[in-house]
Amino acid sequence: MNAHNPDEFRFRPRRHATDDYPRTQHAGVPPKTVSSAALFEGLHEIGINHAGALYRLKITRQGKLILNK
Repeated sequence: MNAHNPDEFRFRPRRHATDDYPRTQHAGVPPKTVSSAALFEGLHEIGINHAGALYRLKITRQGKLILNK
């Protein structure tokens, strides 16, 4: 049950670091899909540079993905 009144929500401007990255896809356009095998190329950990910060994407022993900053 949602007890919030939509008229009470305030506009929150986006932070400057995320202004270059759209939050939603255009209607009818599917998101880009990349297989983990192509992304990792046999490795178990890769680095991702996003908005000047380095993130680590790892495959666990159970085969799950973990993203750390």
